[in-house]
Amino acid sequence: MNFTETKLAEGLWCFEQQGVRSFLLVGEARPLIIDACFGGDLAALCRERGGEPVRLALTHGDRDHVGCMDQFEEVYMHPAEYAHFVAKNGREPAAHPLWEGDRLQAGGYCLEVLHLPGHTPGSIAFLERNKRFLIAGDCVQAAPVYMFGPGRNMAAYRDSLERLWKRRGEFDVIYASHGPLTVPSSLVEELYTFAAEAAAGMLPPPQTLPDPPPAGAGADVRLYKKGSAQFYL
Repeated sequence: MNFTETKLAEGLWCFEQQGVRSFLLVGEARPLIIDACFGGDLAALCRERGGEPVRLALTHGDRDHVGCMDQFEEVYMHPAEYAHFVAKNGREPAAHPLWEGDRLQAGGYCLEVLHLPGHTPGSIAFLERNKRFLIAGDCVQAAPVYMFGPGRNMAAYRDSLERLWKRRGEFDVIYASHGPLTVPSSLVEELYTFAAEAAAGMLPPPQTLPDPPPAGAGADVRLYKKGSAQFYL
């Protein structure tokens, strides 16, 4: 599987594959890759850009984010994600814990872990306050957020977005895993408002599902949109 590369800043790379992204941070401190796409030789690509050993931190355990996980010896995720990882991948994760407030140094970057449950129980994002960006995983994106099936919780997701919105003064740009690569911080408020309305049963008419439909979607799953906010429910 091939990757498309984008250099976002000095020491910060984005690798995209079949609509999902990984982010590599390189420099003086040990390199770090965030998420592991579907497959292919992601580790070799990381070595070309940043040397080794490269650590892997997972925003969550869905299959499109962990495909190359076994290529990295040092893996991190939030412990609340372990059970979801097992349910999605059929095995225990060999991972070190990352907790809310933990910090990872990588290259010239310092990433703070934000626990944002809802899309999955252990979903996390990474905030770089000095560089004013957020690597959001699937929590914030201008593409449909999967909110159907085991492990998804709209009330928790709404509360996570509310907490993230209170910190909006700490970041200007969000790097998303799906859809447009960069989205504005204002999207957090859009998603929160729509999530609150969805929890109250105030949904617009559903959109036509894509062909093929999202993986794992049953006949009852619908796509809902309001502005840039989108959910599969």
